[in-house]
Amino acid sequence: MIIVKTNDQVELMRKSALLVSQTLATIAADLKPGVTTLSIDKKIGEYIHDHKAIPSFLNYHGYPFNSCISVNDVVVHGFPNTRELRENDIVTIDIGVILDGWHGDHAYTFAIGEPAREVLSLIRITKESLYKGIEKAVAGNRTGDIGFAIQEHTERKHGYGVVRELVGHGLGRSLHEDPQVPNYGKRGSGAKLREGIVIAIEPMINMGKKDVYTEADGWTVRTLDGKPSVHFEHDVCVRKGKADILSNYAPIEAAEEKNPYLYFANTAVTADTQQ
Repeated sequence: MIIVKTNDQVELMRKSALLVSQTLATIAADLKPGVTTLSIDKKIGEYIHDHKAIPSFLNYHGYPFNSCISVNDVVVHGFPNTRELRENDIVTIDIGVILDGWHGDHAYTFAIGEPAREVLSLIRITKESLYKGIEKAVAGNRTGDIGFAIQEHTERKHGYGVVRELVGHGLGRSLHEDPQVPNYGKRGSGAKLREGIVIAIEPMINMGKKDVYTEADGWTVRTLDGKPSVHFEHDVCVRKGKADILSNYAPIEAAEEKNPYLYFANTAVTADTQQ
């Protein structure tokens, strides 16, 4: 069942989403070679608790960490561990919080140092595709319109692999609600979007083929060909005419730009679309 939120509920969800944004911005300031993903996860948990919220992911279906931290060829659900980040790694940090009973959930991919040009292109194009999907998150459209826009920009134009096994989703008092929001599809197909529906749009795009596999831990998803994968995610409320982005990349990008260990390359599409 797709749950439509009231305006008051959307504003509560905006607070949750913005707490995730603030958490990601705080962590972005600390990213550098030599830092372990386990230490990052600990800081994420502390920051969320300090702001009177609960990590959405911790103990979710048995998941044992505060966040998902996915490095290089890990697509999603990477376990934080004692591995130190290295020069030219790309690292996706995916965070969820429960604040006043409502979930916020989004992700951002960072580049440590300056990875190869083709990796930086993958990051840029995946981020662009997120906003192209968001442009279609308006009342009267369907989830297939979002997926088509993302797939068109990433797979058809640039030959990247769009992961099929993992999709975006509705968001609210539960971390995962209807509708599912694939990053591929046909225009005019899928669930109809109504004003007040809140969804997490999250392209997961592989440099190589779309195929993935899950490790023995039951969570960590990697590209089958070992090539890098990038993941960006925003929380979005469907509105008439123009989608309402509840999360905010601006503070994350500001922290990214100030951190000398991170590669920063903002694009006009984020500046034009970000609210």
